[in-house]
Amino acid sequence: MRFSSLVAVAAATAPVAVFAKGRMGYALGSRLPDGSCKTTSDYVADFAVLKDTSTFVRTYSAVDAGDSSGPVCYVPGALLPAAQQAGFQVVIGLWADTDTAFNADVTEFMKYAKQYQSAIYAVTVGSEALYRNQQDSTTGLTASGLLSQIQSFSKTMTNAGLSFKIGTADSWNKYQDGTADPIISSGLCTILLVNAFGYWQQQTISNATATYLDDLQQAYGRIQSVAGSTTSIELWNGETGWPTDGGTDYGAAQAGTANAQTFWKQGVCAALDWNYDVFFFEAFDEPWKPASNGADGQPGDETHWGAYKSDRSSKFSDYSCSYTTPNY
Repeated sequence: MRFSSLVAVAAATAPVAVFAKGRMGYALGSRLPDGSCKTTSDYVADFAVLKDTSTFVRTYSAVDAGDSSGPVCYVPGALLPAAQQAGFQVVIGLWADTDTAFNADVTEFMKYAKQYQSAIYAVTVGSEALYRNQQDSTTGLTASGLLSQIQSFSKTMTNAGLSFKIGTADSWNKYQDGTADPIISSGLCTILLVNAFGYWQQQTISNATATYLDDLQQAYGRIQSVAGSTTSIELWNGETGWPTDGGTDYGAAQAGTANAQTFWKQGVCAALDWNYDVFFFEAFDEPWKPASNGADGQPGDETHWGAYKSDRSSKFSDYSCSYTTPNY
């Protein structure tokens, strides 16, 4: 989810009028605050909190290895029964960077796919694989490598008599700069998740919304142009958010709960008002996560990004959206 600084100032142009509203979702972790794996009852408790603002969540892998100190979490078997019970729809992520991880994820997911297919909204193959490969060629995947994994899963799904929306998730700039063109034009993807953050662009909170919306528009425009259609591929903002108190600053972007709530009310609510579907990163704080760095080497804490605290209590005083589009 980390971006190098690519756009300094953006000028997003709002539509004249948008009557339909977008759908809200959350990126949902598979671990409890101590790093242990969530059970079905833990996910049920998660959904009891999230249902006030959403009925969609997304994940990143079916077999979550975490860091070296924690247990391996097997996500679908714990998550999908809870989602079905709570009436949630899940975008299941399959980690695609290596054949070993990908095959393990596919095998684990397929154990539960038929039984809980009513709770599965879509499947994404890879998470920022193109972006990470650009940053370091020893990680992630090239477009041809990612397309091969998508083709493989598509065949597995067809052979099993299943038909889910399939796609990938990546940084807005990997769509905008043409890196993802082979994925878009393949005809295999019916959903794409586009990650975009004013924070990781090192923007002040006053310019974060304009930058965020402009980045989305650039990516969406490229996707629809390459696809030759505005409707053949369903588009979601796959990640956006802002770190709260305890997080780290990133350039001019200052962490803090007040700024995070401002971005929620201005950025997220604006995207929803424009009829964009949004996954907020993330649902709950994850204090178990190890320290990490941004693309430029600066610290990039990922433990305080939740819309809610790790104990599921609220951070924001108001999660509603009542938005009037300003003139940027």
